[in-house]
Amino acid sequence: MTRLFAFLLFAFTTHAATQADVIVYGATPGGFCAAIAAAREGASVVLLEPTGHVGGVNTGGLCFSDSNQTVRSTVMGLFDEWHARVEKDYQQRGVTLPYKVSEKDHTHWTYEPHVATKITQEMLDEAGVKVMTRQVLKSVIKDGTRITRLITSGGEFEAKTFIDGTYEGDLMAAAGVSWTIGREGRKEFGESLAGKQYPKAKMKISGLGADGKPLPLITTTDAGPEDAGDKNVMVYSFRLCVTKDLANRMPFPKPTKYDPARFEVVRRYFAKEKRPILPWDLYPLPGNKFDANNGIGKQFSMGLVGACNGWSEADEAGRAAIWEAHKQYTLEFYHFLTTDDAVPAAIRGEMSELGLCRDEFADYEHWSPQLYVREGRRMIGEYVVSQKDIMEQPKKDDAIVVSSFPIDSHDCQRVGTGEFVVDEGTIMPVRMAGRKHGYPYHIPYRAITPKTAECTNLLVPVALSCTHVGMSSIRVEPTWMILGQSAGIAAALSAKQGLDVQKLPYPALRERLLAQKQVLDLPVLAKVPAEPKGAMNIDPKTLPGIVLDDAQAELKGAWSRSSGFKPHIGTGYLHDDKRGDGESSAVFRVKVPKSGRYDLRMAYSAHETRAMKVPLTIQNGEKAVELLVDQTQPLPAGEAFRSIGKVELQKDLETTITLRNRETDGFVILDALQLVAE
Repeated sequence: MTRLFAFLLFAFTTHAATQADVIVYGATPGGFCAAIAAAREGASVVLLEPTGHVGGVNTGGLCFSDSNQTVRSTVMGLFDEWHARVEKDYQQRGVTLPYKVSEKDHTHWTYEPHVATKITQEMLDEAGVKVMTRQVLKSVIKDGTRITRLITSGGEFEAKTFIDGTYEGDLMAAAGVSWTIGREGRKEFGESLAGKQYPKAKMKISGLGADGKPLPLITTTDAGPEDAGDKNVMVYSFRLCVTKDLANRMPFPKPTKYDPARFEVVRRYFAKEKRPILPWDLYPLPGNKFDANNGIGKQFSMGLVGACNGWSEADEAGRAAIWEAHKQYTLEFYHFLTTDDAVPAAIRGEMSELGLCRDEFADYEHWSPQLYVREGRRMIGEYVVSQKDIMEQPKKDDAIVVSSFPIDSHDCQRVGTGEFVVDEGTIMPVRMAGRKHGYPYHIPYRAITPKTAECTNLLVPVALSCTHVGMSSIRVEPTWMILGQSAGIAAALSAKQGLDVQKLPYPALRERLLAQKQVLDLPVLAKVPAEPKGAMNIDPKTLPGIVLDDAQAELKGAWSRSSGFKPHIGTGYLHDDKRGDGESSAVFRVKVPKSGRYDLRMAYSAHETRAMKVPLTIQNGEKAVELLVDQTQPLPAGEAFRSIGKVELQKDLETTITLRNRETDGFVILDALQLVAE
């Protein structure tokens, strides 16, 4: 009887699985949008999350959304609805967002993590999605090419159709679907941006210690052949919610172990760099907060370069160790930046003002629970999206998303020799078809479906089928949210009709995508104005009049250097990280060769994220002129400067031109000024 009872108990428990039409594994933004979309199509849906956190980086600290794609009107569906509900929540409480959002503009959406969490949960509840957390995937059971059951740390689950919503591609890998990780070589898909990517300038400091070995934070002394691929993925970091508000500020915890020798290469950087910049990007948020992000193109920042390799392939314990390593690095780096004498006083002072937010992430000691996984496994599916699909062949007959974010990769490794240190792998926002940001292109349905021979009831909208270069454009949350919505609709239709996902008729899918307010047609863009003649880095010496490049300015406060937008004057330009705190200023000093009236012109990269009222003071003797410059205004076609005012100047008196970021509402760009006598 005992054996019979044990057998019957085993038989009962192995068949007592939770059932649904659609199961989504991974509650990232792509995952929760997939669950909501499927439920709105009438499917019963279970959303499984391996951690205790729902919402991925959207509720985990990324509060300054990359919605500034070239064509904002195509980024709709659940992405637009989610953000509109966030904005409405603030409006109902009478809170003004740092960046105004409307259907006509392309500006960023900003929000606080606890508001994002509230809206996400409300939408899941309204859709009737059953959310279950701490469900670590243990195994996948298949019948031929169909998944029949998931076994997790908390139970067993059966469905007609499954969706992998993880950043890492955990479900597809467990289901035996082909995948890759890292970077392709240039020849593999004919991608000019594949392989190794170096900045034009290398920091001329030694990356080696006295023993000839690489210093800490150096990942390699030899990056390998430039045209070859490797297994490196772009750097991970946290998106921390921080504040300077004393009433809400919590001190950063002390690192478990701090070794000042770990930051020797950063000391050498500060000793060499004549114009050091704030290492973290800080984006203003409601509630007197900032979204602190890894600074792309900055020599040293929040990202622990090289330490994220192996994350996707690791088990639960392995990921916990990598997560903790990133947290401890961030805490150690903060401690270094606020206490070490090698750090410029201005940077030490500004970093010391920052703390964690008392009203955010209370269950996690106010630290973000979500590591920013910018890139994990990538499926090798029915179609692989590559550089040519983004830049040359944008139209697809089975479109499920219109994306237009630029190809934009963070660092993949830090190379150090006895002569230089360089962060390799960064692809700054790439100009496509002459545009400063991305060019609109389709992502096809085939890119989220596995090969038919491998699995026929699984969709993969986040770790989708693309190259590293393709992922560098696709990887932002708005695109992943719409991809998730498309996958949820497709999964619900496939479950309802009993079809393999690869056999779902596209016209039927398109009809439901449009019904859920997605945009699928490529927009017709206006003709791009001609660029200024000459090189993209314009030599100031080749220009008429008096040219004052940013390299000549006397700087106060923190400025960040960039060269992502072209053309620019000289080797690059500076920006203030959108702080608008009045603490950053630049002073130019000049004596004009003759008295008279001068046309004052400014060079800057016009964009909707720029400041609209940049204060400029021109002082000549006792006479002062105040100007406000709108840096969202485009420059005249074919010109490198725009006239911003006329000034009377005396040749015997020194003229000072002072630019500040006082009460500005966007990026303040400091590139160059030009004085031309009339």
